[in-house]
Amino acid sequence: MLSVVKDFVKGRNVFTKILVANRGEIACRVIKTARKMGIATVAVYSEADKDALHVQMADEGVLIGPAPAAQSYLLAERIVEACQQTGAEAVHPGYGFLSENAEFSQRLAAAGIAFIGPGVRALKQMGDKIESKQIARDARVNTIPGSDEVLRDAERAVACARAIGYPVMLKASAGGGGKGMRVAYNDQECREGFERATGEARSSFGDDRVFVEKYITEPRHIEIQVLGDAHGNVVYLGERECSLQRRNQKVIEESPSVFLTPETRASMGEQAVALAKAVDYQSAGTVEFIVDGDRNFYFLEMNTRLQVEHAVTEYVTGLDLVELMIRVAAGERLPFTQAEVRCQGWAIEARIYAEDPARKFLPAVGRLVRFSPPAESDGVRVDTGVYEGAEVSIYYDPMIAKLITYGRDRTQCIARMAGALGEFHIQGVTHNIPFLQALVLHPRFAQGRISTNTIAEEYPDGYDPALQAPKDLTLLITAGGVIHRRYRERAVQITDQLPGYELAADESWMVLAGGERHPIVVEPTPDGYQVKHDGVTHRVTTDWHFGDALFRGRFNGEEVCIQVERRQLVYRLRYQGSQIDMMVLPERVAELYAWMPVKQAPNLDKHLLSPMPGLLMRLYAAAGDPVKAGQDLAVVEAMKMENVLRAEQDGVVSRVLAAVGDSLAVDQTILEFE
Repeated sequence: MLSVVKDFVKGRNVFTKILVANRGEIACRVIKTARKMGIATVAVYSEADKDALHVQMADEGVLIGPAPAAQSYLLAERIVEACQQTGAEAVHPGYGFLSENAEFSQRLAAAGIAFIGPGVRALKQMGDKIESKQIARDARVNTIPGSDEVLRDAERAVACARAIGYPVMLKASAGGGGKGMRVAYNDQECREGFERATGEARSSFGDDRVFVEKYITEPRHIEIQVLGDAHGNVVYLGERECSLQRRNQKVIEESPSVFLTPETRASMGEQAVALAKAVDYQSAGTVEFIVDGDRNFYFLEMNTRLQVEHAVTEYVTGLDLVELMIRVAAGERLPFTQAEVRCQGWAIEARIYAEDPARKFLPAVGRLVRFSPPAESDGVRVDTGVYEGAEVSIYYDPMIAKLITYGRDRTQCIARMAGALGEFHIQGVTHNIPFLQALVLHPRFAQGRISTNTIAEEYPDGYDPALQAPKDLTLLITAGGVIHRRYRERAVQITDQLPGYELAADESWMVLAGGERHPIVVEPTPDGYQVKHDGVTHRVTTDWHFGDALFRGRFNGEEVCIQVERRQLVYRLRYQGSQIDMMVLPERVAELYAWMPVKQAPNLDKHLLSPMPGLLMRLYAAAGDPVKAGQDLAVVEAMKMENVLRAEQDGVVSRVLAAVGDSLAVDQTILEFE
């Protein structure tokens, strides 16, 4: 990433100390740039984050409250007190929490502390989705048909939805990040969506106002990065394609968009700048658009903060957006004009979450027993706020890291992303890396045929890597054979073996994988091994050592990287989004193993289990109540999202084993049925 320091006025005192009012990877990201600029940093943290990476990286740290965000990171007065305590001259809010809170900005100003973000006017007007749409219309920005009124109840929501025409999107006026948003295709879904959207909005933003607008089918989500200063200059820095989403939350982002023409890009950029100028925008911000199949685009919202996906713009422009935000907040002019903005190459970002794709992407928590990201380079960047041994908490967003790759073109960038994901090793919590690998290698992504519905269409039931057919089964069988041969070679060297029963490094083995038997022969060569499988000989070279999580080497001359985990007799191998368990046994042992009994899983049909760790918000049934299939039984909140649990079949509640307000573990029983 290029620095823009040399382009600003020399000798100007920017800030000597800033406080980062956030946590996780964005706090670490801001601290890195501040350190590069010679600015001291202050971290704030909750009791749950006392050992967090951002606290370790900052020059100072201030405890601001208990673990829940509402009692710590969302308390503006605690942030102001921390600034006064440490002498911080400015606050960078990151994203989420107080980043788009106008009252917070005003409190800072009253205390003589600079806010590294836009002015109060922009925060207020663009932070209100209803008002922002009217301002966009006045600025001649294309807008989506919808109702401008705040919906007072579910019935009014239905009336407005009928007037607009289904499908519709119910959206929190103060929303963002996919929270407080629900799509409805009929009256019943509209009523349910209103309840869920208002609940999430109240929990996440303290503002339960909801409005409705037309939902565009097969849409693309494309956003424009804008940057303004206090001297009336506003530029746009290209676009980001953010169409690959799940539950309205972005998963993969890229810049530029494969879909836009130069004319559409310019028109979107000009409208984004017009909107920013209409509210005197001074900082980095993003104008989000929905684009249909004919490249008609409509204003969605403006995010008055740094975006999670800002790194892809930094890669293609060579600019440090955090540094620009800091300097603009200090009153400096932008060092370039629109004509001087240059976008080169291609960048893609993948969001790595603690979640279980096999269980419809439910969030996960726990300790990162192993955390080994790929090596960073000019084409690979990792933004994270965790480390090996850190905890993924129930209280905050489950993002573990962001992986960003860069290439001269999209093909090279995708290849680097697929390779880097294969080198990203995490143990201790369930994560979405295999799903991300499958996504970036999917033909639809390669061809650019994507929309915000792609993930729901391709993976309606989630993604289980263990159920995916390996793209190259022979490769995995060969790798498993070589790994087992290495273990066998080590076992042969054990001293004091019983005479006549010494272990031998046999060459012929039977691989049991996917319910099938695969005979192989593994023979050492001067530079590696040769493995015979199905009548074909494959050559493998590797420097793999015992305990290595990654099996790197060459398979018939091609570089490969396979994730390996040994579980007693079982080798678990992961490659390009698939996962396979195998055993490598002598042929006679493999024959006998076929007679081993398999333990059956317990029948849990008569239990309502919490599918994730979370807080039991509501319970709709009591002991003795009859229930019908599809009936709402409970609401569990996890990572600020409300999840409704419904009955899968008719029955009668026999016992209630949890109460509203309980913190639930994954698979904890809430109800039992007769």
